Amino acid sequence: MKACLSRGPDGKSEGILNVLEVDMSSNELRFTRAHCWIREEGGEVVVGITDYAQEQMSELTFVELPEVGEHMEGDEEVAVVESVKAANDVYAPVSGTITAVNEALLEQPELVNHDAFGKGWLFKMKPDRRADLNELLDADAYEDELPEEEE
Repeated sequence: MKACLSRGPDGKSEGILNVLEVDMSSNELRFTRAHCWIREEGGEVVVGITDYAQEQMSELTFVELPEVGEHMEGDEEVAVVESVKAANDVYAPVSGTITAVNEALLEQPELVNHDAFGKGWLFKMKPDRRADLNELLDADAYEDELPEEEE
């Protein structure tokens, strides 16, 4: 499965942080291998990037969001997040239609840095197939995917 957020040209991450600052043990959140989180809300899902991803990028300076009503295939580029360090594509975690975008990020992209799992969400979408969400990682599997902390 293609990752939601691309890595640097060397394929490695810089630095490590405690990514699990929110209570993810509730199974409320699902994850992609490259640090997007997905939370179900009724028949929709809310999508954002994890604390780990935003910390790796540093302070976000720009966010490009998808168009409401646009249909996306899973693993299709759906948004862009930029920081002083890098620009990264964000990919749709599943196939579906964009139902809302977080317009506050257009003026305040740093909301992702300050509240990645809350006010820093990127977009909402209605999945074509709810069963596709079962293919995403749970919190334990996501944590296992993270690089080991360096002393």
